[in-house]
Amino acid sequence: MGDGMGAMRRRYAGLLLAVASVTALAQRPLVMPRPLQQGDTVAIISPSSATDSMTISKGCEALRAWGYVPVVGRNALNSDHGFAGTADERAADLHWALQDASVRAIVCSRGGDGAVQVLQRTPLRMFAEHPKWLMGFSDATALHSAQVAAGVMSIHSTMCEGLAMKNEVRDSVNQLLHDMLEGRMPCYRVAAHPLNQPGEARGRLVGGNMSVFCGLAGSDYDFLNRAGEGLILFIEDTNEGMSKVDRMLHQLEIRGILGQLKGIIVGHFSKYKAPESGFSDMYDMLHHYLQHYPIPVCYDFPVGHHSGLNLPMMEGCPVRLTVTADGTTLEFIANESKGLQ
Repeated sequence: MGDGMGAMRRRYAGLLLAVASVTALAQRPLVMPRPLQQGDTVAIISPSSATDSMTISKGCEALRAWGYVPVVGRNALNSDHGFAGTADERAADLHWALQDASVRAIVCSRGGDGAVQVLQRTPLRMFAEHPKWLMGFSDATALHSAQVAAGVMSIHSTMCEGLAMKNEVRDSVNQLLHDMLEGRMPCYRVAAHPLNQPGEARGRLVGGNMSVFCGLAGSDYDFLNRAGEGLILFIEDTNEGMSKVDRMLHQLEIRGILGQLKGIIVGHFSKYKAPESGFSDMYDMLHHYLQHYPIPVCYDFPVGHHSGLNLPMMEGCPVRLTVTADGTTLEFIANESKGLQ
């Protein structure tokens, strides 16, 4: 009996220590990794679905053109049940890229599925202890959420395939990412949409693939645990039906997240069936609910699964969102961000 009670006390003490550690991370001020410079090393990893050598080769070529030195994770081209290797192999590449001091930034080769398996094997403190730029979108939203939860800014952006594509739109978007990596903050101006809700708000920007970040709800890796600090949320998704997005939106409402947001940016929702449930399209459905919140909301913002028009968004960065009858402005406010040396 005595030994059993002692074991229980030790286990309870360990649990309290773990909770205290997570709470301390959640309270960390968000820091901005240092800007990249010519000659810096950038790692390419595959934390999600399997990819191919051509995609990674093209990503390396694009990074070299920017003056960086690309290095590819040992397991980046592995394959296991549709994923880029086993969860342990994918986690090993993420841990290497975070812990290797010579690596200054990390690019995900592609999205798909599986990043949440990597998070299970990655202590939150690892992101905090090794702050560096992490880039990607879609399933990479899970990594952005973890990084911001740990107190480090991250970049929701195109990946290897998008970096390699060449046309006027892609070139402009990729130049914005290049500028952001080197410390030059953008200010986006987007055309008005008839469903926009006017207003101005300041807060920290978080968001990405809605089904991915909703899947992290309440976990240690959930950037929405910071909702009380004042967030502006951007949402996008693909291959998710209107009724599924409706449920995810109401999950955010039930958690009390929607009521704490300072503003909402609605990006692209693609490959879904419409009309559904009496709504003409996804924006119509979202507006039906979001119009009741007294905050600025903009629609059709160029972020998400779109052929080329996926503006880089710095997760965790202070921003100013202004929505008027003339359009939407999103300004990244670097001088309010705490930078690293």
